[in-house]
Amino acid sequence: MGEWGLAVDHSTVHRWALKLLPLLEKAFRRHKRPVGKSWRMDETYIKVNGDWKYLYRAVDKEGNTVDFLLRAHRDQAAARRYFEKAIALNGVPEKVTIGKSGANLVSRVRNSFH
Repeated sequence: MGEWGLAVDHSTVHRWALKLLPLLEKAFRRHKRPVGKSWRMDETYIKVNGDWKYLYRAVDKEGNTVDFLLRAHRDQAAARRYFEKAIALNGVPEKVTIGKSGANLVSRVRNSFH
């Protein structure tokens, strides 16, 4: 904005982002290819701009991205919401293969008792 001679406060940009990003996500999802019914889900730890982040991701059998979630901290509740959102947007998969990370094993054991 400075290149155009406009002075914009960071809070204004933040408000624009909060308003526009959901609209952009909706528009991009309309053009997304359909995904298969067999999903592979995993969690990994990646470096983004010098900070380590948790990346939860789901891909179908052909390698098409179903959805992903990037978090600063490991969060089981957020991962569950992410999975439920992926199902709501893409339909219930016939099969889900989960990685063998410690977090996934713990959640499988906890969920088997409920």
